[in-house]
Amino acid sequence: MGSKAATKTRTPWSLRRKLILGTLIVIVILGLALGLGLGLTLGRDNGNDGGNDNGPETTPTSSPLPTPTNTLPWRPSVNESWQIILLNNIELDTNATSVTPNVSIYDIDLFTTPKSTMDTLHRLGKKVICYFSGGSYEPNRPDSGDFKPDDIGADLEGWPGEKWLRLGSENVRNIMKKRVEIAAEKGCDGVDVDNVDGYQNKNGLDLSAEDSISFMSYLSNITLPYNLTLGLKNAGDIIAQVLPITHFSVNEQCVENSECDTFHAFIDAGKPVFHIEYPDGAGSDLKADTVKHFCENSGAAQGSDGFSTVLKKMNLDGWVEYCDQKVETTAMNQTDPGN
Repeated sequence: MGSKAATKTRTPWSLRRKLILGTLIVIVILGLALGLGLGLTLGRDNGNDGGNDNGPETTPTSSPLPTPTNTLPWRPSVNESWQIILLNNIELDTNATSVTPNVSIYDIDLFTTPKSTMDTLHRLGKKVICYFSGGSYEPNRPDSGDFKPDDIGADLEGWPGEKWLRLGSENVRNIMKKRVEIAAEKGCDGVDVDNVDGYQNKNGLDLSAEDSISFMSYLSNITLPYNLTLGLKNAGDIIAQVLPITHFSVNEQCVENSECDTFHAFIDAGKPVFHIEYPDGAGSDLKADTVKHFCENSGAAQGSDGFSTVLKKMNLDGWVEYCDQKVETTAMNQTDPGN
């Protein structure tokens, strides 16, 4: 059968038939190119759209970012103890001889914490991680007026007045660079940059996971020259890409969301996970079974071994309970800074 088909004679094609076929091929190629182009740009931040996204995108498939060659003076270690307070300033005299709790690291607000408090913490042998929101607009920050209307997207659900930011905006990035400079001037040892996970939320800016990866790369480039360690806040979908450029994870509610296994990649890389859960009843001594639920490496907490876990109230005031059921309260100034 095959040999007979191969010996069949063929009628030569006319020029007209060749031209028609060539035109059809060009049309098909252009159609495919246009379709691919549209597919690649759908859902991405192109700098001039203000539409609403359709929810979380799939896990990115881009390669991990290259590991920086810079040597930092301090990197936090796995299992280090910590406290996080964002509601008000710590009440700490410049001549204080101790601070409660006696932990290694304090995660505190960049803007509302005076340099004198950071200096005192350093004198007491503590490291300071400075918190600021990199991916959201907060109306009462000192630099709030520097954002442009096109930088700002939809509201953060549950946080009145706070809105998602366009992570690729040159203006937004310049504002964040100034914040990093403030962190360096105040003597922060690292930065806890919040809300880099806009792609997982209805942000009104069509943010993608790749936008967050690019933003984290930018943050790495501007923090390293100031010897600041950089943390990844939540955003579990991009861990594989940004793990080489980040030095710790700050995770909220991986037990609540049954996703601690995702963040264990930091522990596997020798980098700490500073883990926060907000259990019902926080603010008073929690029952042993409640602490066990959030602290044991089983059930919903599977994958949390090695995490530096704190149990906190949602407002992140001075109250904290640790996995050994030790309860501590850090004294705070009572003036609300308007966060």
